[in-house]
Amino acid sequence: MTAIRQKAPGTPGKKRGFWYTLGKQYQLMIMSVPMLLYVLLFNYAPMWGWLTAFQDYVPKKGLLGSKWVGLENFRFLFGREDFLLSIRNTLAMSVINLVFGTVSAVVLAVLLNEVRNRTFKRTVQTVTYLPHFLSMVIVVGMAQNIFSSNGSVNQLLLSLGLVKEPVFFLGKGEYFWWLVGVINVWKEVGWNTIIYIAAMTSIDPSLYEAASIDGAGRFQKILHVTLPGIRSTFMVLLIMNIGHLMEAGFEIQYLMRSGMTMKYSDTIDVFAILYSFGSSKPHYAYGTAAGMFKSVVGIILLFGANRIARALDEETLI
Repeated sequence: MTAIRQKAPGTPGKKRGFWYTLGKQYQLMIMSVPMLLYVLLFNYAPMWGWLTAFQDYVPKKGLLGSKWVGLENFRFLFGREDFLLSIRNTLAMSVINLVFGTVSAVVLAVLLNEVRNRTFKRTVQTVTYLPHFLSMVIVVGMAQNIFSSNGSVNQLLLSLGLVKEPVFFLGKGEYFWWLVGVINVWKEVGWNTIIYIAAMTSIDPSLYEAASIDGAGRFQKILHVTLPGIRSTFMVLLIMNIGHLMEAGFEIQYLMRSGMTMKYSDTIDVFAILYSFGSSKPHYAYGTAAGMFKSVVGIILLFGANRIARALDEETLI
């Protein structure tokens, strides 16, 4: 008698190919076309302009008529002290923003997750993420008023007796990095919290019940249930943020910079803008070379962080 082999329940069938999956999900593919075109048009098409980084670019002659100089523009950049200072400032402010932004977002998300009053929780969420929608010009104007010599921060410090005279926050370069970090946290902490709160809502409630049965308190539940539950989300966001370490920002630094804080305020983006458009004789090639350097280092950091996370058996982006 010939035995008839039957497929056991739950046994995975033949692996489907890419085109089969594409056909089954064609609606999603069609929906992604506008975003794909947007990325190609505004993120990849401008990379053609990177060629100017290797030229003595003259706008009247264009890309084809300008003289090729190889790596001369990069040698010029790394021979200038102001460009090296812009790298230092970019990395310093990026690290401060990363640490302050991540810690504040996780802490606020955990605190909101512990709130049982929905009205209060939604009110706090709304108040904290509304600054995300404010123009950076408005935010910087508010910060300049708050941290001025007669602003509310100095008035508070004087009333508490912590200082004997107003602190010149806006005129000392040593304070600039930390001011940028504080402003970024105030503006983005609520927005950054949203994804962590969403991750916390996906945690199985039975885990909290089991922890309660084992005698765990609220802090122990946070430590052993909530934080491990958002670990994968945290790692993915951390890898993405490390990939953006060379992008400390432009608006805050450009709007708040002054002659007294230039050595601490100018980032690579500010340097590129000033050299490309901020003089009577613009040097587009220098600005392009600076931007290209920033992008290449960012890509290296992204893949490096992803590789380290994979080696540690953590959640990865790629």
